[in-house]
Amino acid sequence: MQIGQTIVETIEGFLQWLVTSITGRLLLALAVLVVGWYVSGVVVRMLGRPVAQQFERQSLSRTVLRGIKLGIILFAVTIAAGILGVGIGNIFLSVTVISAVIGVILAPVIGNYVGGLFVLADQPYEIGDMVEIVDAQQRGFIEDITLRYTKILTEDNSVLVIPNATIRERDVINYSAEDERTRMTLDMTVTYEGDLAEARRLVVRAARQAEGVIAGGPTIRVGNARYPARPTCQIREYGDHGVALRLRYWVRTPYYAAKVQSEIQERIWKELDDLDVEIPYPHAHVVFDDTSGEARVSMDRAEGQTESDVSR
Repeated sequence: MQIGQTIVETIEGFLQWLVTSITGRLLLALAVLVVGWYVSGVVVRMLGRPVAQQFERQSLSRTVLRGIKLGIILFAVTIAAGILGVGIGNIFLSVTVISAVIGVILAPVIGNYVGGLFVLADQPYEIGDMVEIVDAQQRGFIEDITLRYTKILTEDNSVLVIPNATIRERDVINYSAEDERTRMTLDMTVTYEGDLAEARRLVVRAARQAEGVIAGGPTIRVGNARYPARPTCQIREYGDHGVALRLRYWVRTPYYAAKVQSEIQERIWKELDDLDVEIPYPHAHVVFDDTSGEARVSMDRAEGQTESDVSR
């Protein structure tokens, strides 16, 4: 009996010390914060699956879970402040004053949060979508969307973090929105002396044989227009040095579009030698001025060639 009474008295004394002494209140407040942090993590893990099932969009479910965790932590902070003798009214007053100061100093940061709300509401992209930032010429996959920033994992396996306040003002191409099938274009030029019909058949055949290209099937609808699913080769124009052709084809997914186009060009190159089809080379014009003793050389590009083609 005496041992039990001693234990009870010790516990009562310890609790009284926690409540009355400054050190005890600090330890108790710290314990509340630690427990609140731990409980918030447990609750988020428990609600993760139900919230994900409730909201189809992964970015929205993550935002809701972050809000739940923040709410539990703020509740724990309020209890800890009460233990230290700070009233709720004082807390709200302090928060109001601090928020006003922060609103002036950290206006850009607040703009990012506002931008994040618009991103979540407008749904221009979703986690997992393949996008391209036009001005930065960067492609990648949306890895995370928060209220403050959007994180993109680029094709080079680097991470691109863009504040939401600025990404709303930039041109973003979403390759994964609704239908992942993407139409690609390949321009080339053949000489007038070659077999034009055979050249067009060659280009179409090379596209159909490439892995990842839609070889045929029902027409693909884009808005109110419908386009053939099979590869097509059209005559774009009659140029100075040859006939400009344009190959249009659809790829099943945009993820390997560059690889598919490279394969098509390789197939065309390998089959050119066996056919009566030639690609025109750049033409050089040499003009010699007898009066100045200077020679001027100008290069004319064949239609469908780039500056890099001429330099080579």
